Amino acid sequence: MFAAGFGAGAINSVVGSGTLITFPVLLATGLSPVTATVSNALGLIPGSISGAIGYRKELNGQRSRVLKLGVGALAGGLVGATLLLALPADAFETIVPALVGLALVLVALQPQLGRLVQRRRERTGASPRRDGGPLLFGGLTLASVYGGYFAAAQGIIYLSLMGMLLDESLQRLNAVKNVLSALVNSVAALFFLFAADFDWTAVALIAAGSGLGGYAGAKVGRRFSPLVLRILVVTVGTVALVQLLLR
Repeated sequence: MFAAGFGAGAINSVVGSGTLITFPVLLATGLSPVTATVSNALGLIPGSISGAIGYRKELNGQRSRVLKLGVGALAGGLVGATLLLALPADAFETIVPALVGLALVLVALQPQLGRLVQRRRERTGASPRRDGGPLLFGGLTLASVYGGYFAAAQGIIYLSLMGMLLDESLQRLNAVKNVLSALVNSVAALFFLFAADFDWTAVALIAAGSGLGGYAGAKVGRRFSPLVLRILVVTVGTVALVQLLLR
């Protein structure tokens, strides 16, 4: 569990999809899917926080953006956590692979999409919005609902939406992604504390591993070029998509 937490924290910091490492390990120990999900959400919080700290330089100048998008992340995460306990376990099984697949396409085509958006702005004379406007806020809020429910590949969906609607480098978007993921995990775990059962041994081991892994992943990930980071996102996301389809 500690090793899985370390790996998940490192991957979440750079790309996302760390839940696809920890969740199967938790199930293999005999935990029920709901107990595994809520224990995983709480255990990965230190990794999200340490990842955000590791990317603090890239967060410079993004305070207002993070605050605004963070409101949607908190609201979405709370709704997703509520749905986890209220809906059948297989409720999202059909939509999740489609979301992840679409997110991967958007990340892979981000440079081309960015150029199309820029040409459209030049034709219309519109200036880019620093916060991405209502479309990004709404999209990230819906992605946070999914994140509060399960969280696998949540970060990839965040990166795809922000990459399409914000004129920023992938590394700076990754920094915002880490903060939003930390908020979603935190609000979901806080809700679960009052409404679900945890395996506290699993929580402690994953938390210790993810805290170290998140910071280590950030130290390494910040050195990647945009192309290398994009290739890594698509590669990890493809593995995540295959695993989701085979579950």
